[in-house]
Amino acid sequence: MTGGRLKSLLRAGCAALVLGALPPAAHAANSILGKASNMLLRADTVDYDINNNVVTAHGHIEIDYNDRILTADQVSYDQNSDKVTASGHVVVVAPDGNVAFANSVVLTDNMRDGVLRGFAALIGKNGRLGAASAQRVAGVQTIADRGVYTNCKICRQKGERNPLWQVKAFHVVYNEVKHRIVFHDATMELFGVPVFYTPYFSVPDPTVKHESGILTPSVGHSSLLGYSVQLPVYIALSDSQDATLAPSYYSQGGELLESEYRQRWANGGMWLQATVANTPYGGLSGHENTWYSSLFGSGRIALTDTWSLDFDVQLTSNDTYLKRYSLSTLDRLVSDLSLTRESGRSRFAITGYFFQGLRATDVGSTIPLAIPVIEYTYIPLHDWLGGQFRFDLNGNSVTRNVGPDAQRVTAEARWRLPLITADGQLITLQADARGDAYHIDNNSLIEDPTVPLQSRYLERGLPYVALDWRWPFLAAGKPGHSFVIEPIAQAIAAPYGGNPDGIPNDDSESFEFDDNNLLTFDRFPGYDLVESGPRANLGLHAIAYFPTGSIEALAGQTFRPRPDPVFATDSGLRGTTSDLVGLVTVKFPPYFSLAQRVDVDQSTGELLRNEVYFTGTYKNSALEVSYVRLPPQPVTLGLDTREEITAEAVLGLIDHWQLYAAGQRDLESDQMIESDFGIGYNDECLGISIAYRRQFTRDRDVPPSTDVLLSVKLKTNDDVEQPTDLFPHHIFTAP
Repeated sequence: MTGGRLKSLLRAGCAALVLGALPPAAHAANSILGKASNMLLRADTVDYDINNNVVTAHGHIEIDYNDRILTADQVSYDQNSDKVTASGHVVVVAPDGNVAFANSVVLTDNMRDGVLRGFAALIGKNGRLGAASAQRVAGVQTIADRGVYTNCKICRQKGERNPLWQVKAFHVVYNEVKHRIVFHDATMELFGVPVFYTPYFSVPDPTVKHESGILTPSVGHSSLLGYSVQLPVYIALSDSQDATLAPSYYSQGGELLESEYRQRWANGGMWLQATVANTPYGGLSGHENTWYSSLFGSGRIALTDTWSLDFDVQLTSNDTYLKRYSLSTLDRLVSDLSLTRESGRSRFAITGYFFQGLRATDVGSTIPLAIPVIEYTYIPLHDWLGGQFRFDLNGNSVTRNVGPDAQRVTAEARWRLPLITADGQLITLQADARGDAYHIDNNSLIEDPTVPLQSRYLERGLPYVALDWRWPFLAAGKPGHSFVIEPIAQAIAAPYGGNPDGIPNDDSESFEFDDNNLLTFDRFPGYDLVESGPRANLGLHAIAYFPTGSIEALAGQTFRPRPDPVFATDSGLRGTTSDLVGLVTVKFPPYFSLAQRVDVDQSTGELLRNEVYFTGTYKNSALEVSYVRLPPQPVTLGLDTREEITAEAVLGLIDHWQLYAAGQRDLESDQMIESDFGIGYNDECLGISIAYRRQFTRDRDVPPSTDVLLSVKLKTNDDVEQPTDLFPHHIFTAP
């Protein structure tokens, strides 16, 4: 059969066949296609020239050859040279998913090598490489001349073809095995404007999750530290370990090195942040050569299926160091090390705590060291006598350089029986028995009338029986609308005198009476102080549900036959009737939420405490506002009247631009605490911002200061920050 005859027989309106798998009658064609026996070809028409060993396809062509897919308008395959020539909308998909585009290509070696004209490539999800021409070498490298690379989307609108950032280079080498792109004679362009030139640099391709290298630097200026530049370096140690080193130089603040190490494993992980700084401008005089350091971190190490070792570390060498370099706003640091066992519903832990106070009023010699703190909780998997049983054993040892040392052991057993009546009343009976034993030594040079100087032992026993009653009423409105109103009453029968003289108060000092502890049987957060004597708690809970949100309110008071001396005059619980406390929350996600917490003096009706928190979001704009007015608490917390307002807003402008503003003001003293302003751009491939911050307060050797910071982030993945992530300073604190 002649070649022309075979060619005419094999022309068709649509062809789809495996070359080399032809029937016996076509053995001549089969022998010609020899090396192409694993090539699948689809096309509108296919011509076979047996005399010249050439296969030509036309129209909607798709070739699958050794897991490489080629599509084009026209393709010819020369069997003698194993050469594939394609033209017209050529697309080549590699086995790893990378895609190359070209006007025309000539491919050899199983379509692994060749020359591409009018070349463009999609690398991973975001990487885009283009060039006038490119060459494929050994199936693993692409060498492009006059190439352009970016991770940004390229807009198709007229006049907007340039990406936000791109790298132009005379010579680009992309190694698919090493997943690396090398640029020679390269220029970085931002918004189409050249901003940086380098004769050589390389970057990992977008498919790489972990790769060591230099991150985007940042520059700024501070009235306290002068001009600054930071050059962070990322170190990829393994798939589960990495680290970051960020050295900074300040013209008036010396050198700062920030480092972070992160590691994850199957049942835990850890991170550590260590910093060290040296400045010739330290101390109260501002001219002392000073070294600073800090260490922060946390971790969980699973020893067995039930045992784990956990730690938290917060340490600094200087009270004002963290604030001086804007490393942290914390003013009380807590470090701990814990050995924990959890089995079923029971838990055992032995922990040591170290505290560090950074406030000017803190006296280090009086800050306690709690080693050890022992906690054991036993909760059986089945009910006891029809109810829920729990046993707790707790002990600690607290030591100080100056002040009382104490060791305490507490044992507490609790039985709880919940009941539901036929008409929907919820009744819970609880019985509790607790005993404490203390050993106390006082080495304080200042006599404390509540803690005797001589060593002594103290014991305390406190049983109580309590009844909790709730009766929720439900009213259903139109679809999606329902209303619940629930009166709540609690009665506690307990003896008086639960706090004998001489017991130290180490874990119950920070007490505030509010909606969180209104309906509880014992309000103190720790073990040292207890609420004693008979009493009753009354409250009203209401909630309205709507298709898009809810409104909820809680209010109540506490009543007792006679005052409990454990509560100070500024606690809100002094006397036989407590203040009226309540909370109102309005939630209509995702647009806004509002919460207001109040404390009303029961005798005068004066609004003593008023806290309002508002959060609103709309598209890429957000607003957070908090207002706090707290009464003086000289006895409980040693604080005067406080009244502050804090606001933080991000306004979304056009084309991914955002405007940021924030402020914190002390209304009691009528002065600003802090203010922030900034503007930034944020999309899937670029984040850039310039921020201004002014601190109005002084803390010893850290005077009021003004900071300006420029930050640029070239993104290589699909992660997009929240609006406020553009800006380095945040002053809003959630309730």
